[in-house]
Amino acid sequence: MELAGKNVLIIGCGKSGIGAAAFLLREGAYPVLFDESEKLTEKTVRESLAVKMEETGVTIGAVSAKIVLGKLPEEIKEQAKLLVVSPGVPVDSPLVEEFQKRGIPVWGEIELAYQKERGQVVAITGTNGKTTTTTLLGEIMKRHFETSFVMGNIGYPYADIAGKTTEQSVTVGEISSFQLETIESFHPRVSAILNITPDHLNRHHTMENYIAAKNNITKNQNNNDFCILNYDNKDTRKLGEACPAKVLWFSVREELREGVFLRGEEIFMSQGGKSESLMNIREMRLVGLCNVENVMAAILASEAMGVPKEEYLDVIKNFRAVEHRIEFVEEVRGVAYYNDSKGTNPDAAIQAISAMERPTILIGGGYDKESDYDQWVEAFLNKVKLLVLIGQTKKKIAACAESHGFRDIVFADTFEEAFGICVQNAVGGDAVLLSPACASWGMFSNYEERGRLFKELVYRERERM
Repeated sequence: MELAGKNVLIIGCGKSGIGAAAFLLREGAYPVLFDESEKLTEKTVRESLAVKMEETGVTIGAVSAKIVLGKLPEEIKEQAKLLVVSPGVPVDSPLVEEFQKRGIPVWGEIELAYQKERGQVVAITGTNGKTTTTTLLGEIMKRHFETSFVMGNIGYPYADIAGKTTEQSVTVGEISSFQLETIESFHPRVSAILNITPDHLNRHHTMENYIAAKNNITKNQNNNDFCILNYDNKDTRKLGEACPAKVLWFSVREELREGVFLRGEEIFMSQGGKSESLMNIREMRLVGLCNVENVMAAILASEAMGVPKEEYLDVIKNFRAVEHRIEFVEEVRGVAYYNDSKGTNPDAAIQAISAMERPTILIGGGYDKESDYDQWVEAFLNKVKLLVLIGQTKKKIAACAESHGFRDIVFADTFEEAFGICVQNAVGGDAVLLSPACASWGMFSNYEERGRLFKELVYRERERM
């Protein structure tokens, strides 16, 4: 679509919306930024836009964009030739459905920015592990290719990057289910669906909708492209049956004739029925089988992109955990503290518990995304010695835990109180793990804020020694 001269309505004045507005100004379009929030002011939104434009080299002044807060006038809707929605805007909202009925394209920032992509794209999705895999792959691509970028749900807006791409560049993107709902032409050379487990059902309503959103990452792929799938996950294995791209499998449970698999502590690659050991997982600085899976996906993506084995293995062996993903913080008085604030759903939190090799005091609870906690609680066996619960879901989780016979539970009203309870009950040789199985909303703006407070409290405890 030619964007120059078009009126474009952007829903949401957060990071994604601001990035989209700057992108559209650079393309010569006429963006209108709209947000229903009463907390925002035109001054703060325009200041954010001005900063973004300066960062991305847009020379047109911030006054060129129209900003509407509160209620959206009908004439703005009627003039718009394209609707750009932020990831937090449901595609079944009345405004989005109104535009769809009128035949007006509805894009997210990923689809918008892809219009300027000139290089190859490696796109990563999945319920868990996206950020670690994307960050690791970004480091591998940076090692091998002269020009590479990392973008998407990882915190780097695609709109900031797409215009800098060349025919020789590689862009690695973490793409969420929310972002995948609104793609039309987005076409990765390599895609990966790391796993699918229940999450965001308050948004997608059914698992079928959630799986369909994830599978959209392959929507425009063909037999010249590659899709990396988890052989151990029933939903991703099923998606492989009808995948339009060449499927590359990985497994930590099965020895594959084709793909990457785990045998004991060794990662093997099998091609044509012949297996070759690549590395021992003890050589990794990451912990847990979940991170072995992330590394396997990165190996397959690297192979698909033609990166030599010695290059990607060297990066993997020296790669450290991403902040908030089973991140070792500090050992204080013999107690190891781990920050897994990104564990915002039960499956992710199960992975963190499984990675613990000490008796563990666990901080859980938060915003209710309508998750089921049974399997998470079942993972406590011989691992969790005390569960400290916070937030909206604390009573729901406690009831679930008690139904499974787990009763070592304490409630806390604040995060600081929860941390204090952990310190009081931990002894040398224990671990304290923040892996809430819930979103942070209600108590925090995001999981990063929650994780950084946890780390700050750990550092304060260290200073008391």
